[in-house]
Amino acid sequence: MQNQKGHVIVLTYPAQGHINPLLQFAKRLASKGLKATLATTHYTVKSIHETSVGVEPISDGYDESGFKQAPSVEAYLDSFKTVGSRTLSELILKFSASVSPVNCIVYDSLLPWATDVAKKFNIYGAVFLTNSASVCSMYWHIIHGHLAFPVKQETEPLLMPGLPPLALSDLPSFLSQPAPHSPYLALILEKFSSLEENDWVFCNSFEELESALVKEMLGLWPLVMIGPMVPSSYLDQEIEGDRDYGANLWKPTTDQCMKWLEKKPPESVIYISFGSMADIAAKQVEEIAWGLKASNQNFLWVVKEPKTKLPDEFLSSIGETGLVVTWCNQLEVLAHQAVGCFITHCGWNSTLEGLSLGVPMVAMPQWSDQPTNAKFVEELWGVGVKVKKNEEGIVSREELEMRIREVMVGERSGQIKKNSLKWREAAKKAVSIGGTSDYNINEFILKLLSG
Repeated sequence: MQNQKGHVIVLTYPAQGHINPLLQFAKRLASKGLKATLATTHYTVKSIHETSVGVEPISDGYDESGFKQAPSVEAYLDSFKTVGSRTLSELILKFSASVSPVNCIVYDSLLPWATDVAKKFNIYGAVFLTNSASVCSMYWHIIHGHLAFPVKQETEPLLMPGLPPLALSDLPSFLSQPAPHSPYLALILEKFSSLEENDWVFCNSFEELESALVKEMLGLWPLVMIGPMVPSSYLDQEIEGDRDYGANLWKPTTDQCMKWLEKKPPESVIYISFGSMADIAAKQVEEIAWGLKASNQNFLWVVKEPKTKLPDEFLSSIGETGLVVTWCNQLEVLAHQAVGCFITHCGWNSTLEGLSLGVPMVAMPQWSDQPTNAKFVEELWGVGVKVKKNEEGIVSREELEMRIREVMVGERSGQIKKNSLKWREAAKKAVSIGGTSDYNINEFILKLLSG
């Protein structure tokens, strides 16, 4: 497939958890001989350091500081639609006069207006879903009238094709508590009402991971599984030197982390990170701190503002047992032999990384699709345990300590580890040559090149 003509613009929503999988997809396409260009906002473009793909800025209307500059979520999304459509069109026109005119836009599902731009230029349009197929299927059922919205408590357990029985608390927060996130929910539902308008619907997952759902939904919707979108070094090793995503909106402290991990015994460290968007309440942070201390395990904890968030007496008491950093290269940490457990918010990227690297998890979901992912981590894939919150909605230090012990040294720890390694192999197989995801990407490229 080398040296064929085909140019894909990959358009991402400008958040770390969206840039990572879309940039990784662009790198996959480039490694198979396509020209791939990542389009992102002026505010985030300088955080991307990847040489195998082109990187071009488009405008969201807030070029100084992006989302933070906007007066509201609605204002930001409206501006991105208006200004983004115009500047994406300008980018396509710029390339139309070059040796590599654009013939496809692969766009983030939070930017559904990109499909109109693709139609305007009469080129292919493909949506990239950054959630699991299981979560996506819930939105699809709402659009098609199979699931009432808002979801009522009295209908639980909810039974949907290809999914285990779900309580209200297992649903994405957009569905269980729709009010606070409504602008995003409106976008999501808009996208799912027009899936068929896309030439492809890509999902960052793999068929074996969600096999029951894939079987049930076959022929009902046009989903193509192409994940996990995790750097190649940790899976198939087909892309040389591909050890990180190539984008960092925060400055990582990787050297410090690696030096510290090198001194720890195998599988003795708990790694804790709640992703780029979660804002954990001060009381919850304190409970996590003392739960970690009580577990008597080594830990590496990512906290954005440790000095304001963590108790002084905790910081002064951890010594060499714990390391607190503001940001790190999560993949390198998870891949390190010293790490034996991942306490995670269960964002979809983090969940896929935990699965792809075979690290047992303690699931501590916050919002969005995380409650559903957490349930699957424990009950469907058997790769971890889920914490329980008290009546205040807080995970107590005692609860956290208990769950850590369960994963690290408890009766089920051996089985959890075994399941984690099984899913790591399945993820590797999916993206390797001849695997289901690799096959699907190749089919996409062939169709693109045959025009």
